[in-house]
Amino acid sequence: MSQETILRLLAETKIVAIVRSPASAELVRVARALLEGGLRAIEVTFTVPDAVNVLRDIARELGDEILLGAGTVLDEVTARLAILAGAQFIVAPNTNLEVIRTCRRYAKVAIPGAFTPTEIVHAWESGADIVKVFPAEVGGPGYIRAVRAPLPHIRLMPTGGVNLQTVGEFLKAGAYCLGVGAQLVEPRALAEGNFSRITELARQYVSLVKQYSDATASL
Repeated sequence: MSQETILRLLAETKIVAIVRSPASAELVRVARALLEGGLRAIEVTFTVPDAVNVLRDIARELGDEILLGAGTVLDEVTARLAILAGAQFIVAPNTNLEVIRTCRRYAKVAIPGAFTPTEIVHAWESGADIVKVFPAEVGGPGYIRAVRAPLPHIRLMPTGGVNLQTVGEFLKAGAYCLGVGAQLVEPRALAEGNFSRITELARQYVSLVKQYSDATASL
């Protein structure tokens, strides 16, 4: 899958479901539950035990049905392992130039993390395809709107503080896509194996994105 295709799919889906778990069991079922709810972009963080094999299992089971990414990728070795396991995009809370270079080497999408305008511009100029604004709950949608005013050319993915109440406001503020973790893949639902809850929440986020897209199209 080309970088252009990955970027287009992220722009269309808008929501990246972030999967964090203290255990690696059942995460293929979590990914399937998200897909059943209409969410295609799924990020498995490297805080998950045995994350490489989890990525490999999800890629093998769901293939091109989803857009698989790896998160909390802090170095180039981890980035390469994730890509070889099937990750199409690489996400981090920080900006590591070697991680970005590894994404370039394998033609995958790099989404490093930054917060201040200086950090955001540095990440973009270093080769980021999208910049993860983290932690986005600190400034909320207003901060994204303010940053976008002088930097409209930079694709931003706010992460943190994105929930069913704020998703519309973040999109209106100009976010390219949004990272959603525990407000979508709830720790309690994971612990209980309540996959129907994850699917239902996914449907709610998809519905909100559709409402935003319909409203934007009518302008």
